[in-house]
Amino acid sequence: MDVKGGRSPHAADAIGVHVEELLLEGFHPGDRRRVGHAVERELGRLIRQRGIDASHDARVERVDGGTFAVNPGIGPDRLGVDVARAVHRAVGRPSGRSS
Repeated sequence: MDVKGGRSPHAADAIGVHVEELLLEGFHPGDRRRVGHAVERELGRLIRQRGIDASHDARVERVDGGTFAVNPGIGPDRLGVDVARAVHRAVGRPSGRSS
């Protein structure tokens, strides 16, 4: 995943997010692009709005967003939003601080 631009919520126009690979199990393969685009949109929005912890490099090789409950029948757009929020929780707080 690449996060390009500033890390501050004040650098709203300087943020770009690109998800290179997203590993999800148990979802329809045809939904992968919609999920990926939804992740990029929501993660970009969250970074612009809330920023990320400055100790994280702007270029992140791998982020473990942990686990979270998914309701049966969830659509790819909503799934992407939920994934992005989990990833932002992982990179949005200083290392060692739990939420």
